[in-house]
Amino acid sequence: MSTPEAVQTAELSASKQLDILDQLIKPEVQESLTVLVENLPKLAEMVTMMTKAYDFAQSIATDQVLINDMMGGFGEMVTPVVDKAKGIAAAAIEANDRAQVETASIGLFGMLKMLKDPQVQKTLRFAQAFLNAMAERDRNKL
Repeated sequence: MSTPEAVQTAELSASKQLDILDQLIKPEVQESLTVLVENLPKLAEMVTMMTKAYDFAQSIATDQVLINDMMGGFGEMVTPVVDKAKGIAAAAIEANDRAQVETASIGLFGMLKMLKDPQVQKTLRFAQAFLNAMAERDRNKL
């Protein structure tokens, strides 16, 4: 004899089969299935390519030697930039401290003397080149 649970499971299974058959009868479902069947070779090729890409990405993500090499290369590339930025920041802090201590005003002759300083000249050339570049960009936008 069959148990009530087995009968209920069989009824549910038959009901699901009828639902699936009802879905398969619909014309839009049949069209979709036709398109899928026609494109199965392309889909299989795409799945194969995606599987290879996944396997490659997985092997790279778990390769500790490669990760360490990449981190070392990244560190070698970033270290000089960080060192330069630290140097610039330290110079800016020192200049600020000196400017806070110095209370004397700079007159016309003091400015003329400053204009002879190579660093001032370098900064002025940079400022002029920067302003020229910005003016050219503005002209090109119009």
